[in-house]
Amino acid sequence: MTTRRAFGALAAGAALAALAPVTTASATPRYRRGRLIAADDFRHGLRQWGTELQDGGTVTASGGVLEIDVPGGATVWFRKRFGGSYVIEYTATPVSAGGANDRVSDLNNFWNAVDVRSPDDIFATERGGALAEYDYLTTYYAGYGANTNTTTRLRRYVGEAGVRPLIYDYSEPLLVANEPHHVRIVSVGTTVQWWNNGRLVFDYTDPEPYTSGHFAFRTVWSHFRITGFRVWRLAQRP
Repeated sequence: MTTRRAFGALAAGAALAALAPVTTASATPRYRRGRLIAADDFRHGLRQWGTELQDGGTVTASGGVLEIDVPGGATVWFRKRFGGSYVIEYTATPVSAGGANDRVSDLNNFWNAVDVRSPDDIFATERGGALAEYDYLTTYYAGYGANTNTTTRLRRYVGEAGVRPLIYDYSEPLLVANEPHHVRIVSVGTTVQWWNNGRLVFDYTDPEPYTSGHFAFRTVWSHFRITGFRVWRLAQRP
């Protein structure tokens, strides 16, 4: 079996070769939706979510909107764990209206996340929202418009401090202020995909896939409004 550090070295080599997105706006989804397995219309508070805030801020769910307005790192976990073949969909709008946290940056996600310190219950380990605390996850991590909206990256965490193997490293596409970004995350067997507004941004085949775990919104010093969270079973198109 590939060791964690060997996998990290291979992934880093692949990242150096990934100078621009290898996918295009015309890519066609290879999978079709099945039954709905989870949803939140954000009208009943945060009962389906757990929040981890580095420097405070606010996370609220009301009136159909999950609003994340934070001066530091923030992770918002969906409490239900997913496994098997599924797709997550939501729409996020980065707010730029002069607010203290209206820095257009970091539409990020964890998915199929497991904390190696408490693999049966991700919430049994306390975390405070600082990015380094998530090194102990085995997870996929997409960072769209990170680093003050200059990078878009896919990582595959391996549960070791300081080890965050990089799969893809792009300088575009990036966030557009005050515009909706419809995200679709596909997890099917060895296939990992992350779409934005119909564009296939990441399409990765993992030789040792993570196939179950938790999903989270992750951001830092930013302000987002999120709507329409849905999770569906998937089947491959004939």
